Formats: sequence, C-alpha cells, structure tokens
Amino acid sequence: MSDETTTAQPRAVELVADLHRILDELQTVDLAPCTDTELADLAADTEKAIARLTVAGDRQIDQAEARDLPRKAGCRTLMQFMTHRLRVSNPMRRRKQMDATATRTSLGGEVIPPEHPCLAEAFAAGAVGSAHVQATLDVLDRIPGTIDHDIKVAAERQMAEIAEAHTPADITQLGARLLAHLDPDGTLADDTDQKRRRGLWIGRQRADGTATISGTLTPALAARLTMMFAVWGKPGLNNPDDPQSPHGPAGTADPDALTAAADRDGRTLAQTNHDALDAALAAGFADGTLGTSHRGLPVQLIIKTDLSDLIREAGLATTATGTLLPVRDLIAMAGDVQPWLAIFKDATTVPLHFGRGKRLATREQRLVSFARPDGEVCSAPGCDQPATQVDMHHAHRDWAKGGLTDIDDLAPACPRHNRMVGDQPGQYTTRIARSGPDEGRCLWRLNAEPGAPPNPERLNRRPDIPRRFAEHLNTVRNEIHGPATRSGDDSRPTLRDAPYASSGRCSGSSGRPDAVGYGDRGLRLELAYRELVHPRTPPEHLTSPPLTPVEAELARILTDHR
Repeated sequence: MSDETTTAQPRAVELVADLHRILDELQTVDLAPCTDTELADLAADTEKAIARLTVAGDRQIDQAEARDLPRKAGCRTLMQFMTHRLRVSNPMRRRKQMDATATRTSLGGEVIPPEHPCLAEAFAAGAVGSAHVQATLDVLDRIPGTIDHDIKVAAERQMAEIAEAHTPADITQLGARLLAHLDPDGTLADDTDQKRRRGLWIGRQRADGTATISGTLTPALAARLTMMFAVWGKPGLNNPDDPQSPHGPAGTADPDALTAAADRDGRTLAQTNHDALDAALAAGFADGTLGTSHRGLPVQLIIKTDLSDLIREAGLATTATGTLLPVRDLIAMAGDVQPWLAIFKDATTVPLHFGRGKRLATREQRLVSFARPDGEVCSAPGCDQPATQVDMHHAHRDWAKGGLTDIDDLAPACPRHNRMVGDQPGQYTTRIARSGPDEGRCLWRLNAEPGAPPNPERLNRRPDIPRRFAEHLNTVRNEIHGPATRSGDDSRPTLRDAPYASSGRCSGSSGRPDAVGYGDRGLRLELAYRELVHPRTPPEHLTSPPLTPVEAELARILTDHR
C-alpha cells in the first residue's frame, strides 16, 4: 500500500483531479466583472466544455469495457456497470452514442473508428452536445441498410452540418426533410406502406362530450388539411367564442374586422385548427357539397416542383403550407387543381414591380415569391412558418422609409418576425443580397447594443438542405470514384442524373426550370417553355414523337400562359 502511495499517479488521474479543482472554483467564481458579451461567450464555452468532457468520458468507458472492468466489479453487463458504478442516467442511449461517435477498442485490441466520423469530430470539438448527437442518430438510424454507401456517407455529413447549426428539435424536423429527399420516388416507403399506415380514428366521447382524434395521414390528405387550416384558420377567423369574428374562408372576410378579431383572439393553434375544420365542414354541409358530391371539398393547393421531376413523374413537390407531396400524388390530383406557372426574370408578363404605387404585395408577387428556391418558408433564420403564414416584408428598405413594392425587394416573413424588424437593439435589420451565391435572398442581422460588436448576418438555411445534400453526395462520390468525366458513354452519373437526387426546386442561377439533360423528352418541353419568350417552330425531330400525358398537360399550361 505504501508503494502505491509513493508511486506517481497517471497523468489522466492528475488531469481529472485538476479538473475538479477548477470546477470548484468555477462554480463559485464572481461573474460580476464579466461584460454581457464576455458572459455570453463564457456560457457558450462552458457548454462546449461539457460536450468535450462527455467525449472524454465515452473514451474512458470504452477502455473500461476493453479491460473487462464490469465483470471484475461484479456487474453482469456494461450497462449495469455504467448505471451503478459510473452513475450514467441512460446507459442504453449513452452506449448508442459511443458506438456512433467514439473510437472504440475491440476485445482483440483492434482500434475501431467511429461509425459517424463527421458527427464524432463535431462532438469532440464541442460544436454539438449529447442532445444534438442523439437527435442526429435518430435520423440516421431511419436510413435503410440497403441504401447505397455513398448516400449514407453524404447524409451523415449533411446531418453533422445540420447538428452544428440547429437545435435538437430542428434536427428532427430537418432530418425528416432530408429523409424525404433521399427517397423521392418512394423506393424506401412506397404506396403500399402509405396505404397500410393510413388511418384516422375518433375516440369514445368523454363525459363532457369531447372526443380525441388521432391517425396517420397520407401526403395528399396532409396537404389538403394544412391548406384548409391556412385558409379557414387564420387568427380571428371562425372563432366561436367571439360573436363578431368573421366566418368563412379568409378571402371573404372584411380585412378591418379580421384584424380587430385577431387582436382579441386568445386561442391556441390547436384550437384554431379545430375551429377551422368545424367551420369548413359546416359550410360544406350547408351548401350541399358534402352531401351531394363524392369529391367532397375541392382540392385547392399551391404547389411547386422541379420541371425535371414532372418529366420523370417522380420526386417531391412542396406545397405552400410546407407539406412535401410526392409528384405521383401531384399528378393524380392535377385534374382538380387550377395550375399557375411561375416564370422568372424577364420571361414573365405578370407585373411584379410597382415602386411606390402599391404598399401591399399582389397575389402574383406572392406566388412568384413562393416559387423561388427559398420561398416556401419565412426568410428569418431558423423559422419554419410556411408560405401560407407569411407576409411580404419590404426587406431592402421599409415602406415607411421609402421602400419599393418590387419583387426583388420583397421577402417572406411570418408576422412574428415581421414585427421584430426595427432599429432598436434586440430587433432585426434586413437587406436583400444583391450578389454572390445567395443573390436575391433576405439577410437578417440582430441589432446589438450601442458600442457592442455587430452580430453576423444570417440566412434561413432550411430550404438549402436538398442542395447541400447534393453537394455532399457529389463530394463523396468524387472521393470514392474520382472526379466525374464529362465525355464518352461511360461517364459516371452525377447527382443530377440520379432519380433520388431531386431537390424539388428550380435549378440554375437564373431561377428558370431546366430540363436539359433528360433526353429528347426534356428538350421538347424545354423548347415549349422557351416559346413563351421567343415563339418559334421546334425542329421536327424533337416534336414528331408523341408527348407523354405529363408533357401534354404542361404544354397546355404553357399555352394558357402565353
């Protein structure tokens, strides 16, 4: 025993002892001398240190397992050892975290790299915490094992990138978006799965007469319901507790009465949705629609999709309510939908620039804003409010300060963020990027206190997920296979050629749909599109083959908009 006391302690033991001494002081140190900026930085660095300590702890648990310490301590399993000896609150999730992010040691002494190296690197640097890691793993675990290796690697890089910039709740939501883009053609979850899982239940009535409703909705029904909630469920509308609340859809309500009713509206979002559904069904029964028509409520959706996805009859479309809708469902619903065509830049005949002539954006301006690559959500960083819930914000210069109601000066902003724009500290200053890769997008800067360093400008990166995944996947493929060759018949397909790579957006820097690269079918449709600007007779070899049903319908829409 005396020999052990005289032996120098291992460096790891000394470091942990020093760490505890530092923590004793850190828990009681006077924070008053810190400025606000220093205190904020201190708190952020402390959270980073917590994450890094967790990584160090995972490494120690791995070594304990490699040395068979659980058995030596009388524990039947590592989980039991972690629970009783190490006081780990949730050993199963901690073990899952270790498998994904820790460099492990096998029973034979072999070093095993982490399953998700990019996530592990961010975790070790303190850029993400345990909650971020767990949320990311929950997403990655939903990628089927049969999917191609390069897609898995690209998805892991994408999710690590998302984890560094978003909250755990956001990671779950954005991960679902990414998973949808990994499977735009329904190969991972096909129509059979959707039909099998669909269902809607109304529970037994309680003593007070109320009942619960639960179920799983198909993408088409989810799109219809969210649009109905957006039109019938605006604040102040169809409020049974307010006798002066306007009834019916938002478009028929008196604007002043609706504004006044919204100021009095104290309902939650769930209550507003409930009242919207009740009012819409009541209106349907009143006019006989639900009682006499097998179609029920008409489909009235605002949807955008990539032209190439329509040509292939695959991929994902995005509704104005933020619902992802498979293109196959969009095509099936197209007969009941009033089509609109958004044409960008100089190709449109719709007036989009009004200067000081108008203060409020027109319907056409709102539709074009939604059709932009980032137009499906509020432009404020991190906000997920869909296009149906946003105002058109004078982003470059406020209307009261001489701003113009021109499409290139407007940006979508939900009412909450729109009200947060101003000159005071804690409010936001916005502007439109006029150059660079984010040209045309709205930049948001949180105003700092006078004398404090300015906060950085930020963008809402949620709409960039498909594009960033495409970049990651192409990088991974280049690392695995080498750069893609552009000549010869044996050139490696790029992401754009892959059926699962659809982004649901218009491609190209001009904002114009691009069909080039999809054979004669795409070229024929591209020629029809260009006729809007420069009418001409297409070459015979491109028009002689019969058009597909989708091409024929798109050609009809294009003709209607000439």
